[in-house]
Amino acid sequence: MTLQATPLNSLHRASGARMVDFGGWDMPVNYGSQIEEHNAVRSDAGMFDVSHMCVIDLEGANVRSFLRGLLANNVDKLKVPGKALYSCMLSPDGFVIDDLIVYFFREDWFRLVVNAGTAEKDLAWIRAQNEGTGSDVTITQRRDGNDPLALVAVQGPNARAKVWEVMPQTRTPSEEMKPFNAVFVGGTQFGEVMVARTGYTGEDGFEIAVAATEAQALWKALAAAGVKPAGLGARDTLRLEAGMNLYGQDMDETVNPLDAGLAWTIDLVSERDFIGKAALQRMGQNAQFVGLILREKGGVLRAHQKVIAASGKTGEITSGTFSPSMQQAIALARLPLDVQVGDTVHVEIRDKQLAASVVKLPFVRNGKVLAS
Repeated sequence: MTLQATPLNSLHRASGARMVDFGGWDMPVNYGSQIEEHNAVRSDAGMFDVSHMCVIDLEGANVRSFLRGLLANNVDKLKVPGKALYSCMLSPDGFVIDDLIVYFFREDWFRLVVNAGTAEKDLAWIRAQNEGTGSDVTITQRRDGNDPLALVAVQGPNARAKVWEVMPQTRTPSEEMKPFNAVFVGGTQFGEVMVARTGYTGEDGFEIAVAATEAQALWKALAAAGVKPAGLGARDTLRLEAGMNLYGQDMDETVNPLDAGLAWTIDLVSERDFIGKAALQRMGQNAQFVGLILREKGGVLRAHQKVIAASGKTGEITSGTFSPSMQQAIALARLPLDVQVGDTVHVEIRDKQLAASVVKLPFVRNGKVLAS
């Protein structure tokens, strides 16, 4: 099978990146040292090629009402152009089709950014709902086709300053912009760009949408300004430290989002109906999503390891790693509701049961270790 390639693929290869098959995409896992890439994001600035994710523009007179029914979070919260919202898109039985970001630009134009591996499934689902509801929304995916976009995430305490250095035109419109907002800026040497103050690392920064034809020039300019290229390896350790879910790992179409720590992305308060709402209300929450820190030597925390609570009830690790920021083994886990933060649980690692502490997420945010 031929792997799909982002507009930055040849640059990754020229930089000596170690490339892997990531959900059918040829992507860099690191450029030499995953630890150095991780630490650059926590202490300075790093950048990620996230062009494998899919931008979907939704346009039409009925787009807001269409999204009211499609998404579990409430797009009526989006009143100011550029405002963004994190949401799940659920199946009728209340499980997670995908998690995504939705941006509001005009009453007749919203933008979704969906996960790479679910993009085709998401598009088919969105198109089917559009047809089924007669909403007459125009759906345009921007990952390939006539007018493709590339996505570059620049993250870290110095990320915004370095983006402004490379594209000074973006400073005034984005300097006072709060997190989860976006703005379009024209007149840069890379054409018009969308600058969004979002990310997946627990650090400040921007996610930049740029014409695919300009992506390599932007990447090179950011690298020249001292932004360190980072791959999927660092992206995973950073997001795990930040307590952020990964679709396909921490939740999927078999997982109740309430059990995945995603209740904050689901509006069950308003009268608004949405796909999966009734099923979700019937199921309720049956587990909790927490952090674990391994307290005994002799193993590494990994997905699918069994977790045994003091009561004898069991749960499961969904993601695990060795935290470069904490120098400890950490994990995200789905555990019984009666487990408390501060409890000691035991993780089955091969033929051992090793003690771990239950902690509140996130582990690390804005360069500071919050869990110990």
